[in-house]
Amino acid sequence: MRTVRFGVIGCGLVGREFGSAISRWCHLLDQKVAPQLTAVCDTNPAAREWFTKHFSSVTLSTAEASEILASPDVDAVYIAVPHNLHAELYTKAIEAGKHLLGEKPFGIDLAACEQIVNAASAHKEVLVRCSSELPFYPGAQRVIQLIRDQKFGRIIEVESGFLHSSDLDPNKPINWKRRTATCGEYGVLGDLGLHAMHVPLRFGWMPSTVHAVMSKIVDERPDGKGGMAPCETWDNARLTCRVKSSAGEFPLVIRTERIAPGETNTWYLEVRGTEMSAAFTTKYPRTFRYMEYKPGEEQSWRSVDVGYQSAYPTISGHIFEFGFPDAILQMWAAFLSELGGGPGSVPFGCVTPQEAYESHRLFTAALESHRSHTEVSLSPSPISLSPKRGRE
Repeated sequence: MRTVRFGVIGCGLVGREFGSAISRWCHLLDQKVAPQLTAVCDTNPAAREWFTKHFSSVTLSTAEASEILASPDVDAVYIAVPHNLHAELYTKAIEAGKHLLGEKPFGIDLAACEQIVNAASAHKEVLVRCSSELPFYPGAQRVIQLIRDQKFGRIIEVESGFLHSSDLDPNKPINWKRRTATCGEYGVLGDLGLHAMHVPLRFGWMPSTVHAVMSKIVDERPDGKGGMAPCETWDNARLTCRVKSSAGEFPLVIRTERIAPGETNTWYLEVRGTEMSAAFTTKYPRTFRYMEYKPGEEQSWRSVDVGYQSAYPTISGHIFEFGFPDAILQMWAAFLSELGGGPGSVPFGCVTPQEAYESHRLFTAALESHRSHTEVSLSPSPISLSPKRGRE
């Protein structure tokens, strides 16, 4: 088995999830590539200590990202840092010849994303992808396979969303995601939007127009110093888009909410068509819902308990439950599989730089739409997004 040596830059919550996935790599079957953690970087020594405590393979622990990128013992990097640092660090990683899995939104704004995409285009020997784990749930994969197989007939409507809800408490202290300097003007769209757009973009459903309504619900939060600080970024956003297809135009609704009462990291996808409809939500992770329709017959939704049926085979029996750590493991299996065998080797892949770029074009148009209270048209993309129907 080929080993790929990884460095982690940004040792926070999701960085630890990657570490956990490395420890569980034996959970996967038939993998030809395995990750090994050799280096970690964070300005907080305590954050790095978790990795050095649990991974004897880590030989470099540093506060300087440049040391990771210069290390001959690092083949690839996972970078999870505030959005304002994406363009600089992602570009430097690519130019250093390190394979990269970066966090969304792949740049604080469209110009930053363009910089990353240009670097990736100039270094095709380096695999560059963006993190988005939620479509790897078995129920989501069922919906994805139906799209590939063109089972829906004419698509009536698609809705996708991510309802985070971590900021409902107004007493939660302010963090970098509430500041435009670190999170960007997109706010919730930059933080959650690419998760909702991963599947639509994978199948070429790039909107031609968007009408956006965005909300700031909590105006200020405790600053951690006894005072209050203004919240500068958007809490919630709802985008109503038009998508043109060969069979006709259909609406695509995207919901991203950081304040969503009763929700806790709920990701969902629903596709409604003239011959079939299908839906999945992480709120009910075992349940896949679908409806097949024939003219003149009864319209009735059915629910199936899908169990553990993952894109990449594991040791888990299909009767068991799938959860968030499993989705992280599947996403990393996709990245390593593509690194080892190319795009044709993966049943479903991570977000590409081109897809991240299209999400930025949409979010930029959404800001304009909200400011002007109008529907905004998106010009034809300079980057082709071809629908994927077989293996990625």
